[in-house]
Amino acid sequence: MTLAVTTAPPVARIEPTVTPLHGVDLTDNYAWLRDKSSPETLAYLNAENAYTEAAMAPTEALQKQLYDEMLSHIKETDESVPYRMNGFWYYSRTVAGLQYPLHCRRVATSPAFDESQPEEILLDVNKLAEGQPFMSVGGMAVTPSGTILAYTTDNTGFRQYTLHIRDLATGLDLPDTALRVGSLVWAADSKTLFYTTEDETTKRHDHLFRHTLGTPTSEDMIVLHEEDERFNLGVGKTRDGKLLMVEIGSHTTNECLILSSDTPTDRFQLIAPRIDDQEYYPDHRDGVLYMRTNDTGRNFRLVTAPIATPGRENWQELLPLNPDAPLEDFDLFQTFLVTSRRELGLPVMDVFPLSGDRDLSQSARIAFPEPTYSAGTHVNREFDTTVFRYGYQSLVSPASVFEYDIASATSTLLKMQEVPGSFDPALYASERVMITAADGVEVPVSLVYRRDTFKRDATNPLYVYGYGSYGYALPVSFSGARLSLLDRGLVLAYAHIRGGGEMGDPWHDAGKMMQKLTTFTDFTTAVEQLTQKGYGDPTRVAIEGGSAGGLLMGAVVNQRPDLFKVVLSHVPFVDVMNTMLDATLPLTVAEYEEWGNPNEADAFAYMLSYSPYENLKPGPYPAMLVKTSLNDSQVMYWEPAKYVAKLRTLKQNDAPLLLHINMDAGHGGASGRYDYLKEVAFDYAFLLTQLHVV
Repeated sequence: MTLAVTTAPPVARIEPTVTPLHGVDLTDNYAWLRDKSSPETLAYLNAENAYTEAAMAPTEALQKQLYDEMLSHIKETDESVPYRMNGFWYYSRTVAGLQYPLHCRRVATSPAFDESQPEEILLDVNKLAEGQPFMSVGGMAVTPSGTILAYTTDNTGFRQYTLHIRDLATGLDLPDTALRVGSLVWAADSKTLFYTTEDETTKRHDHLFRHTLGTPTSEDMIVLHEEDERFNLGVGKTRDGKLLMVEIGSHTTNECLILSSDTPTDRFQLIAPRIDDQEYYPDHRDGVLYMRTNDTGRNFRLVTAPIATPGRENWQELLPLNPDAPLEDFDLFQTFLVTSRRELGLPVMDVFPLSGDRDLSQSARIAFPEPTYSAGTHVNREFDTTVFRYGYQSLVSPASVFEYDIASATSTLLKMQEVPGSFDPALYASERVMITAADGVEVPVSLVYRRDTFKRDATNPLYVYGYGSYGYALPVSFSGARLSLLDRGLVLAYAHIRGGGEMGDPWHDAGKMMQKLTTFTDFTTAVEQLTQKGYGDPTRVAIEGGSAGGLLMGAVVNQRPDLFKVVLSHVPFVDVMNTMLDATLPLTVAEYEEWGNPNEADAFAYMLSYSPYENLKPGPYPAMLVKTSLNDSQVMYWEPAKYVAKLRTLKQNDAPLLLHINMDAGHGGASGRYDYLKEVAFDYAFLLTQLHVV
């Protein structure tokens, strides 16, 4: 099967815009595409969509087949594991044919979930979505009394959320509302709500408000305003519910403030003032703050301090920094504490009983059975409890929720995601291999394949996914949709390259700022060595990445276009220079700590050396499907649009170059679960066709 690319693609008008800086003239021929209100811009984007639709027309039957396959592996009517909070069991459920979940609860009359109790639907997202092309629920918070729900919604995909407050007795929303709301939390009185709001232009959360039920939100008091453009505000509470907490953080630095939940009109108390390149994250138990901090090293340690005198001078070490196992998080309860670390890039969880003197000399490790997996804390809302819930999944094991009993040190499976459609996990295998980077560093790669089609002779088509930014550890997760690739003989690889967080902050540091090129060379080396080791056919390699992973796609294709057959690039951050030079755009100033500030000459030169848009050059390129959304607030639609327009003038082979713009969504694509599956089927149809698998 070949794509119908016989018609000429759209041609974007060239209108040079020159930005002189540091002795270099940056010429952007397509800056005019930034005008979202322009009829010419919209006409061009619609023309690109029409061209892509025509090119993909021969794959419509395959798309339908893939969609049906993926849908067959989803339990359409399903229910999450209920969790207990303040006298209720909370859960969400889906119904076959409905795009969105229903958020529900039942009264907790006993320690066990009782289905005989009447169900109360708190929020039916399907009703919110009626008449809307997009619907996303952001925050949800029920008052301690259980009578009022605060929630936020976005109906465009621009991640601009509106606050709503619902009386759960009547099911009706109150007149209390606010725009551009982020985090939210209720005080103990169940009538005082704290919420953050974002700047209209930069989308930085810079204000904290206090609202009292029954009063106009126009009268809400500004509690805090953060003026430093690198920092964002977030509000929450400790697990025991006794303290409200505000975090003011950048990518590398933060400070936290606390306030008794019983006295919401008092002033927030600063724990310790911000110090560059230091972070701390607190929780509370019996008048003592427990804090994860990197004050003595990048891999974090655990300290305590009295709530009355919480400053750094009173911090006492509870768990020391481990240079080989970064402390990613901790979960604090009345009688125990759970730490989450990474060892050789894999998550490990240790449970420590807590005595009166906070002795952590004894611990038990939660065991995980597979060579590569994801594991982490599940929903644990009760502070005084004897059990701990965690989630586990792998490339071959569906997502599961376990409950760990502290006294017996045993885990009980509460629910494993059901995968219909004759799924047999024994047919699939996963493994973890180490790739040796150019500088000798060992980089982990997670692999999954079907046992009966895999041959270690470099004949299988190979798919490699990468991200490698923001210290984000690429999850090793299960996907029912992915079975459509595995069942067709593809070997799937997930490269845990530097810039991510698999080995803690040092792994992130090694692939950001003036070390960013390491992310790209790690990825290309991984692809080369995987094919050399026989995991895939070097002539049939597909790669995929999104957002900062889309930057990865653009950079490695510029460096080694010969290495890849197919590229899937989602909402790609490819216009690095123009975006990072525009401080009015969302994220830009805050992300100087991730990419660098191009107003500084050295950073400018380094970023220019890899920016995908500036480094396009004449020559052959792989088959490419580039996807974006008109309402994306993270990576503006014009970045991929400009990138494709420029590449069309330089590409010297007949491999397809397609741009698809979702005109009704944002950074994450379609919001409905069925619509999202159709998008995945579209991507897979392109990939399989270009790999000549179909």
